[in-house]
Amino acid sequence: MTGEKKKKKRLNRSVLLAKKIIIKDGGSPQGMGDPSVYHAVVVIFLEFFAWGLLTTPMLTHTTPMLTGILSFLSAPLIGALSDVWGRKSFLLLTVFFTCAPIPLMKISPWWYFAVISMSGVFAVTFSVIFAYVADITAEHERSTAYGLVSATFAASLVTSPAIGAYLSETYGDTLVVILATAIALLDIIFILVVVPESLPEKMRPASWGAPISWEQADPFASLRKVGQDSTVLLICITVFLSYLPEAGQYSSFFLYLRQVQRFSSETVAAFIAVVGILSIVAQTMVLGILMRSIGNKNTILLGLGFQILQLAWYGFGSQPWMMWAAGAVAAMSSITFPAVSAIVSRNADPDQQGVVQGVITGIRGLCNGLGPAFYGFIFYLFHVELTDLDASSIIPGPPFLFGACSVLLSLLVALFIPEHSGPGVRPGGYKKHNNGAQSHSHSPPSSGAEGKELLLDGSCV
Repeated sequence: MTGEKKKKKRLNRSVLLAKKIIIKDGGSPQGMGDPSVYHAVVVIFLEFFAWGLLTTPMLTHTTPMLTGILSFLSAPLIGALSDVWGRKSFLLLTVFFTCAPIPLMKISPWWYFAVISMSGVFAVTFSVIFAYVADITAEHERSTAYGLVSATFAASLVTSPAIGAYLSETYGDTLVVILATAIALLDIIFILVVVPESLPEKMRPASWGAPISWEQADPFASLRKVGQDSTVLLICITVFLSYLPEAGQYSSFFLYLRQVQRFSSETVAAFIAVVGILSIVAQTMVLGILMRSIGNKNTILLGLGFQILQLAWYGFGSQPWMMWAAGAVAAMSSITFPAVSAIVSRNADPDQQGVVQGVITGIRGLCNGLGPAFYGFIFYLFHVELTDLDASSIIPGPPFLFGACSVLLSLLVALFIPEHSGPGVRPGGYKKHNNGAQSHSHSPPSSGAEGKELLLDGSCV
């Protein structure tokens, strides 16, 4: 018994020491100023700018199927844990392990392959970032804030591939890897020093030793909750059917432009930049106008309509100008994901922001694993070789047409998503959480409910 007490004391001291790394003495979060959307924006920009530098000079051969499945399983878990222990520590964790493979590109290819294969467990920064934003924004501001975060992601990829390609051609790949590593380290330091904790102190346990139920953190339990909540189930099906072709498109589209549409490398880079800039405009200015004028649900439907048009145009397009026009439509379709994240966040309890965003991010991670395989199978089925194809064929891009059909099904499912999942509207600001949130998040579900705690309260179709 004495030995067990000593072990518990040592464990408690370790927990308190770990907590002091994140929280200052006195309980106030470390960082500069109050938590804001701009902290989230900088974290996202630096992480994806670092990886964007490596997009053109070296096509990193990852294992998308494995990383996608790992993200699918881990995103709800990490989101649920961030609902209990705070966002900052998990931002640090996800960014560190997501960027850890970068320096290994030149140090050891074998270690690079091993680390990047397992980094899918932590490649869920978006779920933590969106939960961070939900903690600090009011409900009516949330869609605009999510649009800004998504636009920042697009902005990080507008210039970084071109910069990486130039530096690689002029100075070699080693300099690009060093620069990307330095930017990743800057992101980690920024989180440690500048980013404050967004989750209110009253919603976190008194110590890091406070219990958390496995049902709350278990990814399979989260999926069971999805099946028990009609609204979030419809949203997840919508995300899966719409993002599956988008993930497959990312894996082959730029090669398709070069080999089938005969775009030069410079033209492809210009295409990426133009579509990225238009996406930034769509997710910052257009998204806010649409959310105020036609509402959250109709914005999602409009974004899915643009995506159907874009994929059909890619599938039947045989001229370069058609690709440019479809790219402009693709930029407009980028409003869908921030609108979906906003409707999920708006209807979720304050102490469940991490897990619901984790479920959505997990679905997207699964699509990142299945999408490339889906597109590759369709190319194979139609005997389409990206190395040599006559662009004058009737259907130059059959996978894009199958993708359009998938998004059409997604749109039909989205028609049944209710605009509001409950009669009451929660304010959503982090200063407005009540003390009952903490007890709710740590108490087991009542026996009468039989564990059927819904992710979204009062949802109905």
